[in-house]
Amino acid sequence: MEYLKAFIIGGILCMVGQIFIDKTKLTPARILVGFVVGGVILSALGFYEPLAEFAGAGATVPLSGFGHTLAKGVRAAVAEKGFLGAFTGGISAAAGGISAAIIFGFIIALFFKPKDK
Repeated sequence: MEYLKAFIIGGILCMVGQIFIDKTKLTPARILVGFVVGGVILSALGFYEPLAEFAGAGATVPLSGFGHTLAKGVRAAVAEKGFLGAFTGGISAAAGGISAAIIFGFIIALFFKPKDK
């Protein structure tokens, strides 16, 4: 059942992104940034945590989940370190994912060469 919930919620998030691509003149980069900002806003309002608990990876893996992770990190760091935590908490919370993306991107770049279209 967990897989089904993750698939449905993750699919809905992807469907929303595809609708934005098809029906608006927004660039994909702006849509992706919108997902991150949307995740931060929904997390700040308290709506994303219940969604993440319900859907698991279907809500935490997409970019809106990255925004949620940033917001959770900032909230925790502000509670621990005060105002300075607002600047350090998001990066500290997302450091594992950011590092993994850099490392795996580098490894893939060693094996594949980009081609002109």
